[in-house]
Amino acid sequence: MSAGGGTKAILAALGANLGIAVTKFIAWLLTGSSSMLAEAIHSVADSGNQALLLLGGKRSTRKATPEHPFGYGRERYIYAFIVSIVLFSVGGLFAVYEGYHKVRHPEAIDAWQWVPLAVLVIAICLEGYSFRTAIKESNHTRGKQTWVNFVRRAKAPELPVVLLEDAGALVGLVLALIGVGLTLITGNGVWDGLGTLAIGLLLVTIAIVLAIETKSLLLGEGANPEDVKKLEQAIVAGPGVERIIHMKTLYLGPEELLVAAKIAVPPTESAEEVARHINETEIRIREALPVARVIYLEPDIYSPKKAPNPTASDAAVAN
Repeated sequence: MSAGGGTKAILAALGANLGIAVTKFIAWLLTGSSSMLAEAIHSVADSGNQALLLLGGKRSTRKATPEHPFGYGRERYIYAFIVSIVLFSVGGLFAVYEGYHKVRHPEAIDAWQWVPLAVLVIAICLEGYSFRTAIKESNHTRGKQTWVNFVRRAKAPELPVVLLEDAGALVGLVLALIGVGLTLITGNGVWDGLGTLAIGLLLVTIAIVLAIETKSLLLGEGANPEDVKKLEQAIVAGPGVERIIHMKTLYLGPEELLVAAKIAVPPTESAEEVARHINETEIRIREALPVARVIYLEPDIYSPKKAPNPTASDAAVAN
């Protein structure tokens, strides 16, 4: 996933959310609608989240140091995890509290009744533009994956985060529109509170999904099965490599994969021949999977008695 595509989607979402937040706060001040307040806080939280994603992307580009020899690529995962916490606490829990309060103490919308409806319609248009941008940028790398698989398997966190945020924002705006509309029609502020409560529960759910996915990235994920197969084929495609004894992969960052493999070489080869074949194998690996930037290949003599039991990630591939 290109960092450029993610940045474009983040900037589109940030611009939309800042404009929406201002209009929602004005609508809340004029009408006292709890749905407007919950949505305003939601937009502020989303704006902060996009700023965090941009910060994480910037910090992840720092060069490797002796203390961090593999660089800072995972900072993007850390900031994405912080985003899920902000969305859960600032957005979700606040909306749940405000909705509960308004259900117990409902207040009708008596002044500026047309303002929240106008603001919500405008916000839906702006969020729709942001969501469209995120979808367009995601389609560049999504391929034939379903949207669920894309969110679950993407190694770059920015686009999945923006997609879920924008989808949640659109649904939340519709819920707010329903709550405010029913409050204006019936004169009963309970509907406004119920709309706010539904928005809060929606945000909490999205935040939990984001936290689960980014936690997996933070713990360290390997290459997906399709990429593992590409690596295996590239390793055994040339002369000098009889088979893969075992192999491990790990994403050091969204666009940097570590590949470590023990390979079986012919017992009759000289050290010079082994070194040449290893260099050729590294070239094939990078051609097959450009994100494989850190490669460690250990030559060995294959022995069936000493070979480890193969697992899903330790595939032994015969030449």
